[in-house]
Amino acid sequence: MAAKTILMITGDFTEDYETMVPFQALQMVGHTVHAVCPGKFGGEHVRTAVHDFEGDQTYSEKPGHNFTLNADFSAIRAEDYDALVIPGGRAPEYLRLNPEVIAIVQHFASAGKPIAAICHGAQLLAAAGVLAGRSCSAYPACGPEVKAAGGKYADISVDQAHVDGNLVTAPAWPAHPDWLAKFLQVLGTRIEP
Repeated sequence: MAAKTILMITGDFTEDYETMVPFQALQMVGHTVHAVCPGKFGGEHVRTAVHDFEGDQTYSEKPGHNFTLNADFSAIRAEDYDALVIPGGRAPEYLRLNPEVIAIVQHFASAGKPIAAICHGAQLLAAAGVLAGRSCSAYPACGPEVKAAGGKYADISVDQAHVDGNLVTAPAWPAHPDWLAKFLQVLGTRIEP
């Protein structure tokens, strides 16, 4: 397997598990992951939130860990990366307002590079205009945004992931095993005993 260099775009109030788990798991299998946030530098942190499903009409939110960024947003060039990861939480709702972030997402989509988005990450895909004619899973509350962006919302179980070409999506963190396994397949990562 050739190790890949993966860009993770995150921000304050990103979902804790959806940021930390892929960041660590992708490194564990040999990939390099650069976690960035607009306006922040490597060594700074973003606040995370833990979203849980406790029988209410929507998820609950509790404070999560501080997640330390390891690269400077201002120094990245999308062309230097093989794949993109977009965690969910509340971060995508404001990341989608940043023209530089939108341009990065559009680069990965137009170049056909692997993109993994989970939960509210679909808000960023929709804002970037890269869902037209594509199918995409997301947290159910983001389904209308997927459809409004010209995509087909894949209504799947919360522990499943969906693949449409280079796009790997899932509803929420309970899908991590399936989402990460499918993303590794799209990346061409082989794990051998």
